[in-house]
Amino acid sequence: MQMLENVPLSGFSTMRLGGPARYLAYATNRAEIAEALAWATERQLSVIMIGGGSNIIWGDAGYAGLVLVNQIMGYEVFEEDAENAYVTVGAGEEWDSVVARTVEQGYSGIEYLSLIPGTTGATPIQNVGAYGCEIKDVLVTLEAYDTQASKSVTLRADECDFGYRMSRFKSTDKGRFFIVSVTLHLSRKNPQPPFYAALEGYFQHHSITSFTPQVIRDAVVAIRSAKLPDPKVTANNGSFFFNPIIDQVALVELTDVYPALPYWKLDDNRAKISAAWLVEQAGFKGAQDKETGMATWPTQPLVLVNEHATSTADLLKFKQKIVDAVQQKFGITLTQEPELIG
Repeated sequence: MQMLENVPLSGFSTMRLGGPARYLAYATNRAEIAEALAWATERQLSVIMIGGGSNIIWGDAGYAGLVLVNQIMGYEVFEEDAENAYVTVGAGEEWDSVVARTVEQGYSGIEYLSLIPGTTGATPIQNVGAYGCEIKDVLVTLEAYDTQASKSVTLRADECDFGYRMSRFKSTDKGRFFIVSVTLHLSRKNPQPPFYAALEGYFQHHSITSFTPQVIRDAVVAIRSAKLPDPKVTANNGSFFFNPIIDQVALVELTDVYPALPYWKLDDNRAKISAAWLVEQAGFKGAQDKETGMATWPTQPLVLVNEHATSTADLLKFKQKIVDAVQQKFGITLTQEPELIG
């Protein structure tokens, strides 16, 4: 493998900020992961594996170890019967291209996750979700390189400790597993209503009454394109804050004062509330901050945009302004979603 030195990491984050990596290499197969880890261990270097950088913020100091970019490709379908199929996808494949491919082949299951940036290997780490669907709903197994055991392992979905935008790969076992591939269970059946509220509204507005995976994908792409910036064009990490989860007492207190607060009740007597609404009500809808060169996207205040920031410090300063404003107004502390590294 070719080990590149002092590589600017701004090109490996869709926010386009950050210092250099001491070393950087590309892994295109399983053997290269083991090779890279052995190389780094010999030099006592830390190693991190990344995908497309859509959920990463690099610190201004960069990364002092080895950044391993996952470029492991692959797409293989096993049809169990006329209605069920299993698709195994390389972790380095662009996620939205995978969604498009499955939809074109008539499979249902991940069409709701259309236009989510990043690579396939990142989806279990985040347990990505949208429009009422999460990756845990379709994931069967994943293959990963276990850095503790120094071997490839297969993990079932129920071994991944999935939660809201969470998994063991972000919590108890952060950095331990380098995901190589995922296997998804998809269906030939057409999706059925009721759908997520935004989709229902779109279908009613466009008088759509017949649903296929392609119809769902087209709707999701239209909705997301209308309110979210393309990270290939505009520097951003997508949603910058998690939707806060609060207990029933706090929900009653908030809705008494703010009856328009959007929320979704959860199974455990708690509720998820809209971070975007909190940010907007705190005065940051379409905000442009001259001091930092950062802004919020006009149609989605949850998206922080790098207009002309020159450092990650600028981004973090703007983020803190939002966090402080929301805390002061609502008594809720927003939690950052993209991972800050270095």
